[in-house]
Amino acid sequence: MTQKKATIPVCAVFDIGKTNKKLLVFDQNYEVLKEEQIQLEESLDDDGYPSDDLLQLTNWIKSSFQQLSQNPDFTIKGLNFSAYGASLVHLDGNGKPLSALYNYLKKLPKPLHKAFVEKYGKEVFRETASPDLGMLNSGLQLYWLKNEKPALFHQIRYSLHLPQYCSYLFTKEAISEITSIGCHTLLWDFDKNDYHTWVETEHLHSVQQKPLLTNHVFVDEEKQLSVGIGVHDSSSALVPYLRTFDENFILISTGTWAISLNPFNEEPLTANELAKDCLCYMNFEGKPVKASRIFAGNEHERQTKHLADYFNVDVNYYKQVKFDRDLIVFLRNKYKQATPDTADVLLDCPFVERNINLFKSYEEAYHQFMLDLVAQQIASLKLAIGRTSVRKIFVDGGFSKNEIYMSLLADAFFNKQVFASEIAQASALGAALVIHEHWNTQPIPEQIISLKRYF
Repeated sequence: MTQKKATIPVCAVFDIGKTNKKLLVFDQNYEVLKEEQIQLEESLDDDGYPSDDLLQLTNWIKSSFQQLSQNPDFTIKGLNFSAYGASLVHLDGNGKPLSALYNYLKKLPKPLHKAFVEKYGKEVFRETASPDLGMLNSGLQLYWLKNEKPALFHQIRYSLHLPQYCSYLFTKEAISEITSIGCHTLLWDFDKNDYHTWVETEHLHSVQQKPLLTNHVFVDEEKQLSVGIGVHDSSSALVPYLRTFDENFILISTGTWAISLNPFNEEPLTANELAKDCLCYMNFEGKPVKASRIFAGNEHERQTKHLADYFNVDVNYYKQVKFDRDLIVFLRNKYKQATPDTADVLLDCPFVERNINLFKSYEEAYHQFMLDLVAQQIASLKLAIGRTSVRKIFVDGGFSKNEIYMSLLADAFFNKQVFASEIAQASALGAALVIHEHWNTQPIPEQIISLKRYF
């Protein structure tokens, strides 16, 4: 008689980025056993603006999970979701999406923004720890719908942030979760630890469910499956570090944005910090995390395309460029460099002002671009550090693999320990870890993060 092969208990995580959508499968030691990744074609919303195609995304999530469920090697014990924030899915009374997944880069009409500020004042941005970012403040997306598309607005029963919509596909539970509500949404009043009064004044009831803590799960008894409620990807990326390190640290989570996250900075957000795109996130335990951000990944993509066109090389040529300290010295002597103390260095990467014709080679131009980008990064990092004593700086995501970026950062913070972290899947891992107790019978391994120090 053949013995039935034991299946492996696993946690599946959908990690939904703006560019890449992934499904990862973790075993109880948090090793990745399976990974699939796709890029979906964008569609146009009802105003003709590009947006993630919600129907395609929904179908991919459902069909991928269905396929995974049929894999004889795995028993899925946990399921969770990490996804980008600032995006709402609006459901009608039958739980069906009513509109496109409006893109957070869409412009908020100026008259509407003016009307909001006149009505509620600028202090609302500080109270909600949300820089004034237009559609990147998801609360303003609802305000926009109410004023610009009232027929649609009045059909909305629930507005779910994207991570919670992904969870809803499996649980049919329409809920709010603290990391999604507490990330530059303009919805959460950090002073009173509740929804801001303007949300009530505008009757935005579709988002006003009491937010649950991130470790909440819904259990499917029949399948013996614990389904998480989703987590905002930037907050999720912090979880492995908070679960691993006791001493103060700061994490630069890099992707489309480079976000400096400091869970140990308890100084109240000032109007000055807010003006420099500094904000507070909520971590998975409901505690504020001081954060500052630059659009570094987006800028890197833009400039490497530009450099590839100009020097007639492949768009990924930058991956072959090795860090050249002599070239850095040469560039610093030849060109005026941006200093992180320059007031406007955070607004735009200084490289946009440079004349590309002056550079003799791609390598020279790329090193200068990285000098400028890292000047921006240093300024952003200093904002998040504030007056806290931080000894360790961790970098994860795309830039952690960029030797030039990492070496320049280590130069700038020579009195601290600077590490490239090799959990490239930090946000997916965080989503699995926050529901650890609900699916995993083993303790969390000590060596969950592999680090490479730069000097």
